[in-house]
Amino acid sequence: MTGEESAKPARVVVADDQTVVREGIVMLLGLLPGIEVVGAAGDGEEAVRLVAELAPDVVLMDLRMPRCDGVEATRRIRAEHPGTQVVVLTTFGDDESLFPALRAGARGYLTKDAGGDEIVRAVRSVLSGEAGLSPSIQRRLLERLTEPERKPVAASRPPDGLTARETEVLVLIAEGLTNQEIARRLHVSTATVKTHINNLFAKTGLKDRARAVGYAYATGLVRPPSQ
Repeated sequence: MTGEESAKPARVVVADDQTVVREGIVMLLGLLPGIEVVGAAGDGEEAVRLVAELAPDVVLMDLRMPRCDGVEATRRIRAEHPGTQVVVLTTFGDDESLFPALRAGARGYLTKDAGGDEIVRAVRSVLSGEAGLSPSIQRRLLERLTEPERKPVAASRPPDGLTARETEVLVLIAEGLTNQEIARRLHVSTATVKTHINNLFAKTGLKDRARAVGYAYATGLVRPPSQ
């Protein structure tokens, strides 16, 4: 992290209904550079209240909690407090909630056994506007999107009126490249890449890179190597 980032750590709230898990995550975060835990919630209602009270940068959000689950809490936080990003804490048993959480505005996904480096990367990514997806979650999302009952719709032409270049940029986003990496790959400036991203977001109605990844697979623009 830069000196400025180190001087101003990311302020994080942890939301998980399992006391042992929640306390373990808080303890781990306390050891990580550039992260300050400012609150911990035992359910979604408390998470929403703490966000309103503390205005954290990021909430690490469990999906399955009493009173208000993680998906609804994410939806409320993103609608009422857009300055706070949400990173979902999930187990593979929570698969059915992953896509609703994405639609609700979550920008990152971590498994509950994620290590410190993974958590720091995810927090940094969502605060910089990127998708904070752990490798295991990326694989699981890909598996879900390519299961037989979820076959992607092959597009004979770019969907939603995207130009060939905008489609190319979308595919590279789905492959996990940053704006700088896309610029180098296409031999254009970073500003040009940002313009293409803004244009494709406007045409598709997408709001962030995490949704763009799902869109690219769902429309058949990106397929796993075996296909």
